[in-house]
Amino acid sequence: MSRTVLALAMMAGTAVASTAAFTQARWPAGDEIGMANHLGSTTWARCAPLLANPKAKSYEVSHIRSNSMPQSPFGTPLVDKFKPTVGIPGTLHAFNGEETVSGELGAQGTQMDALGHFAVLPEPWDGKNPFPSDRAKYYGGHTQQQVKPAPDAPLEKLGIEKVPPIVTTAVLLDAKSHLGKGNAMQPGAVVKAVDIEAMLTAQGLGARGLLPGDVLYIYTGWGDGWVDPDTGNTYYTKGPGLAYDAAKYIEEKQVVLVALDNPFTDPVPDGMLMGKAAPAEGTPPGLPFAIHHHNLAVAGIHQIQNANLGELAKDKVWLSCTLILPLRSKGGSGSPVRPVAIGVPGQ
Repeated sequence: MSRTVLALAMMAGTAVASTAAFTQARWPAGDEIGMANHLGSTTWARCAPLLANPKAKSYEVSHIRSNSMPQSPFGTPLVDKFKPTVGIPGTLHAFNGEETVSGELGAQGTQMDALGHFAVLPEPWDGKNPFPSDRAKYYGGHTQQQVKPAPDAPLEKLGIEKVPPIVTTAVLLDAKSHLGKGNAMQPGAVVKAVDIEAMLTAQGLGARGLLPGDVLYIYTGWGDGWVDPDTGNTYYTKGPGLAYDAAKYIEEKQVVLVALDNPFTDPVPDGMLMGKAAPAEGTPPGLPFAIHHHNLAVAGIHQIQNANLGELAKDKVWLSCTLILPLRSKGGSGSPVRPVAIGVPGQ
């Protein structure tokens, strides 16, 4: 399914143009890292007791990447070719290698979005006339000419290489238990701002809350359906996600990054990707992927899709130190990522 077909499907039923604000004044003009400005000695100091606790464990927050894993319809499928074992004449050496034959690395598997991944137009594109990319505006008011001056150019601003090492405290919220009552949240179901506050209280984090520079992990249970090999081909067709009011809430809390165990961060009801269902209730007109829009183009909050949160939730590690390092690919709109969380299992 091509991006164009998906985009046309998304626009079906969106009759009202939506002009979305993109200007922010929290950081100096020209800022390219958004809420990542909070990272530094304060967030490192919050991590220190967690790292030093002798009862702490490390957790992988990413899935293993492979040719047979679930793959996004929004990116070229990943195809790695594994080469035969070879050697060097006259030596005792034998070695192995592989190459990526095709694939949009930053759009497949556990991956992180750069702020330059999303922009906003002044009115919806009709899908008939040429796409007006020259009118796109990005986080901080950056223009298309500033960010991507030519169709084949890398991102000159807001690329993934601009993201600093993310070393900070992470809060994990168990929406599978709180909202799903022990079952995975359903496609199109949303985690609202009131749900975030209720889960913080239920998990003993009400007094602490979310702090500036925190990472927010939300376990919906949808990630339990990540199966490799992906024979069912259903994981990427739908899923629960973050409500629009929750995106505004985490902006107020100045969260640096949000990651769910789902494919889109946004809620996607069954049939939405094929134009057979409307976006989730509360989604602004013209912005079917409103969470992507708000986090990346408005608030400066980075995102990770397909986070592997099951083990953290099983061990009730509600607070951890997380380390997130995307590849420094010049001008990339995203990157494969291997987040790690270190924390103490709950009782």
